[in-house]
Amino acid sequence: QVQLAESGGGLVQAGGSLRLSCAASGRTFSAVGWFRQAPGKEREFVGGISWSGNRTLYADSVKGRFTISRDVAKNTVYLQMNSLKPEGTARYYCAGRQPAFTIPTTTTNDYDFWGQGTQVTVSS
Repeated sequence: QVQLAESGGGLVQAGGSLRLSCAASGRTFSAVGWFRQAPGKEREFVGGISWSGNRTLYADSVKGRFTISRDVAKNTVYLQMNSLKPEGTARYYCAGRQPAFTIPTTTTNDYDFWGQGTQVTVSS
């Protein structure tokens, strides 16, 4: 059974940092993406990484502040978030693509496996 489990969310002041983790079990994914969804808004792409780690993709809104990395041995992908802003308050999800697809994309429909999410709240 394929499972993705996010962790690391919490409450942080604006300007602070958090590191989210996405642990995969049951299989190894080709590419993993991070998305977020605020109340009343659509789920939006944050960033993604190929499983080899040689390709990353970021939303313009987080470039220069967020960094995605992976630990293949631990089957875990990380989202390091620095200089957090109140508008970053959302539930953050990781998602995996089928092995045939090696690069991350910005489209939710391209991902077949999703975690339950972890809440990030940024206070002003």
